[in-house]
Amino acid sequence: MAQRCQICGKGPHYGNVISHANNTRRRRWNPNLRRVRALVNGARKKIRVCTACLRSGRVKKAA
Repeated sequence: MAQRCQICGKGPHYGNVISHANNTRRRRWNPNLRRVRALVNGARKKIRVCTACLRSGRVKKAA
């Protein structure tokens, strides 16, 4: 399953980790995703949402 928010489409960012000795290696920073039961088109559905979307109120949680 892809590391992607199903509301905003936020995905992983890529870059380098640079040590004190200037050794570099590739790594990725994944978004903070949570599985929540939300109302999607009037139906309850489990979706993977980033915490930024949860905090901003873009997701209507199902009871």
